[in-house]
Amino acid sequence: MTTTSDAPGGTHDLSVGMVGYAFMGAAHSHAWRTAGRFFDLPLRPRMTAVAGRDPEGVAAAAERLGWESTETSWRALVERDDVDLVDVCTPGHTHAEIVIAALEAGKHVLCEKPLANSVEEAEAMTRAAERAAADGVRAMVGFTYRRVPAIALARQLVADGRLGTLHHVRAQYLQDWIVDPQAPLSWRLEKDKAGSGSLGDIGAHIIDMTQFITGDHIRRVSGRLRTFVDERPLPSEHSGLSGTAGAGTGRVTVDDAATFLADFAGGAMGVFEATRFANGRKNAIRIEINGSQGSLAFDFEDMNVLHFFDGTDPAETGGFRRILVTEPGHPYVGAWWPPGHVIGYEHSFVHQAVDLVRDIAAGTDPAPSFADGLQVQRVLAAVETSSDTDSWQEISA
Repeated sequence: MTTTSDAPGGTHDLSVGMVGYAFMGAAHSHAWRTAGRFFDLPLRPRMTAVAGRDPEGVAAAAERLGWESTETSWRALVERDDVDLVDVCTPGHTHAEIVIAALEAGKHVLCEKPLANSVEEAEAMTRAAERAAADGVRAMVGFTYRRVPAIALARQLVADGRLGTLHHVRAQYLQDWIVDPQAPLSWRLEKDKAGSGSLGDIGAHIIDMTQFITGDHIRRVSGRLRTFVDERPLPSEHSGLSGTAGAGTGRVTVDDAATFLADFAGGAMGVFEATRFANGRKNAIRIEINGSQGSLAFDFEDMNVLHFFDGTDPAETGGFRRILVTEPGHPYVGAWWPPGHVIGYEHSFVHQAVDLVRDIAAGTDPAPSFADGLQVQRVLAAVETSSDTDSWQEISA
């Protein structure tokens, strides 16, 4: 088990090392910089080192994002005695090797979603996390949308029974960043690196979010995957891309869109859609849940609002109410601004860091756990198999 280092003045640091520094690395860096400035934490996150293969690129990222030092090998970062926690922000095909090595070295781990590119990898990571937990080492998978205050409030309403028996779950994640067939090939469009396309990249989020809100899990699925553009231009720098199909192009080997039906263990019916071809939608996440006594609805394009219908209200005054989730009593919000002063996308990453630091200090297992990530991975695999076989697929426990 790693121990935190003593800092000047007798306080304790939680020394963080991060692997990867692109989009997710920047979001995580902001979280580590900010968490202790707004929230009262039992440990102080220290941004000790960031790792990346390109010496110039990682040095520039460290300067820009606030890291104290750099490594050009993730193994070197994992082996450092002054790193307590390893934050993995790399493509999915690298997760298992880095995470298992970090856990076996006694480091706490935060791993971006989806947990892995296959069920087998996710199972191995979960077993490693369970072994490490026996020695007080903690592991969390980064489904940050759980920590949007409106989503956390939705979970509370369901847990309190305000919706009654759940009947319907509807979830969409809509983007349009590859609608243009001339958009270049990237690692997110290659199965050996990304695992799957819209299904794993954004579909994983709405699977986790709906299971979190409902407190239930998906038990079987019937799905369809489609790829609308099979080949794309190679970017000018494509040394990391594989599967070139001809001069200047490469094959897309993942899905562009995924839809599936789901049955939840508790009896609710689910309808899910994840696509990167919803023209005009940049990052639209929409969830609606209907129960015997009420309903709730959320749209990430208005992320500080939760719509709630109380079916016990008189018909004459009934209707969806618009809850502005900025009150001090709402989840996470009390540490930020006065009521009515909204927060944004980056705040969910701060909340993730806060929860993880508190769990490490308390010696409790964080959520979502690697077992939660594994369950999402099993749903992803079942949807893919269902699409291939044109059949319903059960989700193993």
